[in-house]
Amino acid sequence: MKQSEYLMGDRNLFVDLKKLPVFEPLDQADLDHLLRMSRLRIYKSGEVIIQEGSVDNWIYFLIYGKVRIVKQDKEISILNRGGDLFGEMRFIENAPRSASAYADGDTVCLALDTGYLTQLSGEDKLSFGYILYRILAGILAEKLREATQELMAVKGTCNISLWSDY
Repeated sequence: MKQSEYLMGDRNLFVDLKKLPVFEPLDQADLDHLLRMSRLRIYKSGEVIIQEGSVDNWIYFLIYGKVRIVKQDKEISILNRGGDLFGEMRFIENAPRSASAYADGDTVCLALDTGYLTQLSGEDKLSFGYILYRILAGILAEKLREATQELMAVKGTCNISLWSDY
């Protein structure tokens, strides 16, 4: 893995990230704040991005490439859209990583250091927390919509009611 320094004031990156739906709602100040605690990471095919069971402070946004999500040696998802988020459950649950993530081909990620949050105080901490949770809420809502659609498709093909006991 190769990684950049923290991304303070990179105008070109700002313009590129604003093209991704996940960052589109953020204004320049919000995105600058986010970039101050982020690094670009470049992975070769097969490299481990996240190891199941590990503990760290990073959340990842896919910029380019593909990421395989694997839990207990079973592939559970492939991420391939710019702006796809992964690694967020570690931050939300404050528990060890629940799955591994591997680069599937050359892959570039924006890695966000959530440990930076502990260094902030007052309005800076509230502002950053708001930005981060706004991003997470939007992405998690989209993931829930997708999971619901998949559940409905399975329910339709299996002709079972998952809610019949309730």
